[in-house]
Amino acid sequence: MKRIKVLIIDDSALVREILARGLAADREIEVVGTASDPYIARDKIVKLKPDVLTLDVEMPRMDGVEFLRRLMPQYPLPVVMVSALTKRGATITLAALEAGAVEVVTKPGVDIARGLNAMLTELREKVKTAAGTNVSAWKSNQGSTLRRVKTERMALSESTDKVIAIGASTGGTQAIRRIIQCLPTSMPGIVIVQHMPAGFTRHFADSLNNACDLEVMEAKTGDRVMTGRVLIAPGGLQLKVRRSGGMYIVACSPGENVCGHCPSVEVLFQSVAAHVGANAIGIMLTGMGSDGADGMVAMRRAGARTIAQDEATSVVFGMPRVAYERGGAEFLVALNEIPHAIAALLTGKKQRLPIKNPC
Repeated sequence: MKRIKVLIIDDSALVREILARGLAADREIEVVGTASDPYIARDKIVKLKPDVLTLDVEMPRMDGVEFLRRLMPQYPLPVVMVSALTKRGATITLAALEAGAVEVVTKPGVDIARGLNAMLTELREKVKTAAGTNVSAWKSNQGSTLRRVKTERMALSESTDKVIAIGASTGGTQAIRRIIQCLPTSMPGIVIVQHMPAGFTRHFADSLNNACDLEVMEAKTGDRVMTGRVLIAPGGLQLKVRRSGGMYIVACSPGENVCGHCPSVEVLFQSVAAHVGANAIGIMLTGMGSDGADGMVAMRRAGARTIAQDEATSVVFGMPRVAYERGGAEFLVALNEIPHAIAALLTGKKQRLPIKNPC
């Protein structure tokens, strides 16, 4: 079996040693080299041809974001960010995900002994996930032109009782951003689960709020799902949608991992199937695994319309593929066409939605 070749980039010699030992504990991974800064890394990438990079967020001479912005257009590689769970670290990490990184692992802040083992376990899994990503999809998505949805306000205002539920994982931050930036303020309420560590989702919501016309916020219990608003599930909490009189609200609560995640797309989609039913539209975006696939099946059986991102534009065609194969997703749609597909389903206008699912 071919092992995954990893290059570690971190300015701390101690961290480089810890990460190298932790990754080498997995027989599927081979650490081919380390680098103390992006300039050294640039030369080692050309020489060693790694399959995956681990990259520190904050480094002297050039931070991880600037390095990615220079690297990805010319030499796209799967990158796992290693970040401190601080406000600055979270902000830079989100920028790195937008610049092409596919995963993020947080350094332990307290209880370092226990936290370190958990972090290294997570790092090994995310390196293996990263090795299977389609980084060319990220590059082509970045190069494609965004087309904003131009739909009559009156047509969308008639669907204020609708809920749009979105699930995503690896590669999802960029995919979500591209969709949300294309949607008008007359869109029905949107609820999103993006697999992301606790502490990062608020910064993600803030960055989206600053980049689009919709109101985007990290969800809290009791928040109303309403026209022009996007609610992001908090990291470490499960998000459910409930009906309350004539409106929909969300509940956020601690819970066990479902399909390996908290927040879980499965939890969100099952709640939408049960409480929103035919008034919902479900969107499954890029991600590893099968989280949310059964929930999307439940949504479709309840009368909801459902879309999954197609393989060509997915960084990881895992969650969309499983949702489609199980019969949950009606259509497979290219990323930049998803906003227009949503509008078409809401307004009833005919639009060609490719690859209709026979299931």
